[in-house]
Amino acid sequence: MSEHPAIFKSPAVPDVARALVGRLRADLSGFSDAAALDLLADTVYQERLRFEEDGADEHELRDIDAGARAIARGDRHAVDDAILGLVRSYAEEIHNPFSTRAYGLATRVLPRALTNLVTATDPRRLLTGDIDPARRIVVGGHLEQVIELSKRATVILAPTHLSNLDSPLIGYVLHMVGLPPFAYGAGLNLFSNPMMAFWMSRLGAYTVDRRKRGRLYKLVLKAYSSEVLSRGFHSLFFPGGTRSRSGRVESSVKKGLLGTGLRAWQENLARGGDDIFVVPLNLSTSLVLEAETLIRDSLAREGKQRYIIADDEFSRPRTVASYLSRVANLDEAIHVVFGQPLDLMGNLVDREGHSLGPSGERIDRTRYVCDAEGNVEHDPQRDRVYTDRLSKALVRAFFRNNVALSTHVAAFCGWEELRAHHPHLDTWRLVRVDPSHRILDRRAVLGRITRVRAALSAQVLQEKVRMAVPDSAEAILETAIARFGSFHTRPAVRHSGGALLVDPELLLFYRNRLVGYELEDA
Repeated sequence: MSEHPAIFKSPAVPDVARALVGRLRADLSGFSDAAALDLLADTVYQERLRFEEDGADEHELRDIDAGARAIARGDRHAVDDAILGLVRSYAEEIHNPFSTRAYGLATRVLPRALTNLVTATDPRRLLTGDIDPARRIVVGGHLEQVIELSKRATVILAPTHLSNLDSPLIGYVLHMVGLPPFAYGAGLNLFSNPMMAFWMSRLGAYTVDRRKRGRLYKLVLKAYSSEVLSRGFHSLFFPGGTRSRSGRVESSVKKGLLGTGLRAWQENLARGGDDIFVVPLNLSTSLVLEAETLIRDSLAREGKQRYIIADDEFSRPRTVASYLSRVANLDEAIHVVFGQPLDLMGNLVDREGHSLGPSGERIDRTRYVCDAEGNVEHDPQRDRVYTDRLSKALVRAFFRNNVALSTHVAAFCGWEELRAHHPHLDTWRLVRVDPSHRILDRRAVLGRITRVRAALSAQVLQEKVRMAVPDSAEAILETAIARFGSFHTRPAVRHSGGALLVDPELLLFYRNRLVGYELEDA
């Protein structure tokens, strides 16, 4: 296994806090008095709102009270001191020093248990040794190129995101394929599971509290990401921000953390440090633990973002155990696809690490950020344009490397058939349709599956999507019914006499994985 030296020199918390204070102090020097005061006022306001909902400890109250006093005084020195005090506190909360000992233990003890967790293999079969954990996970794409780049550059891994199980799955895959550990942000809600909290806090996870809405907290998170990358730590963050509530492939991504890669790369260029590359990563699974909660949240929002689900299937250990036991005997693989690496401007990168232009020609990526003498020129407006290009390149990669599975195809066709039966109902009324109107003709669904599979096959040839389904419509449908029935108490599709009975909410969730491929008319 390759080892990126920096990850085994994880800094102590005070060192990180000092570094982030230094970064924010430099940023504040460019703020006007009014802008600095506004930044502090926003933080005090947002934090007090949070305190009303969630409470606060003595340390948090002290920091915010100090901020309020500084605002009342209106003195710039006091305002900066209060801001930097908050930065120090946030840094101490965010950073969890990597533990070489814990990582070594995890890579020896956890692989089989972790594979059981994320692929629902019968633990008894794992213990008897008659299942190879690695066979449960199919890894494809540009893995060899990523491994080589990780040995001489810093890599940002940017995965799609559907479940809280994604993080442990990716961690295991990285170990399985010979990649070094990555630093990654994990929502504070994930630490509510004691076992997950123990391991995540020692295996590279830094804490992200999405209840903190203030601009200063977001600036500290960005500064932390830049600091980690500039030190040469490989990093992972989900560019979609949170789990896809609807089940769709991410059609847009958040640019804040992506932009930290560009900042860190320019810092490295100025001092002769590492290159930094971005690797798209697609995770495709037949079942999603939190599907029922996620789709309900998506429907309830109707476009209004809600960042936190406080109580979902992952936070309830018994539900996770039920998930494992119900799907224990399924012989189903998880598909993990490493996309072709990108530079920080969104250009594809070849096997030797050269950026490629629109026609596949090699280009000098330093010219994007350096003057004629090779000196780095800082231009925030220009960098926002580059990060926007990178985000669009990631979205294209996510769609290209998405793997269509039987549950996706069957759900897509079932939803289209249901919608054809009720053409005047919108989505929110269709998911509430009376159970007597949820019966579908099996032959009609099979016909749609045949046509959709053919349409997907054509798009596979054009490298617009990937697919791993049986050859026949009958096999696709029966495979999907078996998968759905293995876990969900309300299967998305199940037999009902000679017909099919569907659950519209779950049907919509799994169907959504194929939205964006123009299959509706198939």
